[in-house]
Amino acid sequence: MPGQLKEVRNRIKSVQSTQQITKAMKMVSAAKLRKAQDAIIQMRPYAQKLQDMLSNIVSNSDGSVNMKLAAERPVNKVLIILVTSDRGLCGGYNANLVKLARLTIAEQYAEQQQKGNVQVWGIGKKGFEAMLRNGYKTSDTYKDIFLHLSFENVQQASAAAMDAFVKGEFDVVELVYSQFKNAATQQFKLERFLPIPKVVSKEGAAKTKSDFIFEPGKEELVTELMPKILNTQLFKAVLDANASEHGARMTAMDKASDNANELLRSLRISYNRARQAAITTELTEIVSGAAALNS
Repeated sequence: MPGQLKEVRNRIKSVQSTQQITKAMKMVSAAKLRKAQDAIIQMRPYAQKLQDMLSNIVSNSDGSVNMKLAAERPVNKVLIILVTSDRGLCGGYNANLVKLARLTIAEQYAEQQQKGNVQVWGIGKKGFEAMLRNGYKTSDTYKDIFLHLSFENVQQASAAAMDAFVKGEFDVVELVYSQFKNAATQQFKLERFLPIPKVVSKEGAAKTKSDFIFEPGKEELVTELMPKILNTQLFKAVLDANASEHGARMTAMDKASDNANELLRSLRISYNRARQAAITTELTEIVSGAAALNS
């Protein structure tokens, strides 16, 4: 019985130590989330307006301007840019993103995958490691972007993707990331990065919206704007993912702390029962001994 009491006491101490860690991680994630949330909230309207403008320009193009980044061609080679986190302990966040990337390849690019023409660029270590472990062709060039998150570092990945697309190394570039909604909710998204998608109406035809006045010339302005807008789109996706990661980790650590409370409650009940049983046994032995002496 004493051995059982000691074992329960050790388990209680272990759970309490774990709970201290989960509470500390929740507080750290909450502090990081505020900063990350402010960054994406400020960035999102600007990026959305730029994306709308770019899609409209592409949709209204009459062919007079050479738009290499919007050129559609038969899909033989595919690039998936998968944005995950560097660390775990954030619930199913990374697993869901990897699942979406694998599902996209299986459903949309199965033929290209069989030919070995699907490549994954992992932004974040967890996605890169998971895809590599599952046998996908991967590149680790940009997996450490979150160590020094900045527009310049993300721009390098965006520029490399655009350059590879123009050279014909890839015919389509898909972006898999998590869009931040709030601390408890993330939306896992698949977006076409290249070629630049057109604005499509409900009927399925290309939508024509605003007619832009270009100053200076249209070709010069479009050539200059396209890469910058695409850089902004990828940076927005990375900021979304950064905020989503901290929100997911904060929620996961909060649930882990609650689970630790429930486990501690159960262990304390077990400990009290075992202690009560030990006391009862000792009292029974004392009474039995006293009775034997008196008889």
